Amino acid sequence: MVQVPGAARRAAAFRRMRDARSSEVAEDYVELVGDLIAEHGSARLTDLADCLGVAPATAAKALQRLQRDGLVETRPYRSISLTEAGEAMASASRERHRIVHEFLTALGVSGETAEADAEGIEHHVSPETLSLFEKMTERLRKGG
Repeated sequence: MVQVPGAARRAAAFRRMRDARSSEVAEDYVELVGDLIAEHGSARLTDLADCLGVAPATAAKALQRLQRDGLVETRPYRSISLTEAGEAMASASRERHRIVHEFLTALGVSGETAEADAEGIEHHVSPETLSLFEKMTERLRKGG
């Protein structure tokens, strides 16, 4: 067997990205459920599907997984609610999004582009990088 230099490091990076991708959908859904509840007082399956641009059947499957994972509670003919774990996930996702968005706008990225880019980056950014984004945002805003 050939030894590939840096194989373990690469494998760890790819594993981290796979893990981030697998949690990305859950984070998007719980964040949206929380936003819909805050904005409209409830979150319904049809609202989720519309906002995410997916079929109601796709949203229903995702909700089943989220319920199985203890992130949401659903009951027939009732709105969707977040569990404590779902609230925590939504809050953490929102905070990462905010930090990335502010960093990008401090760099001079337009608001619309920063919003779109932050939506992808927030799921894949490490805590170390996120911390540096915050520090750099402060520096950029202070002009240095």
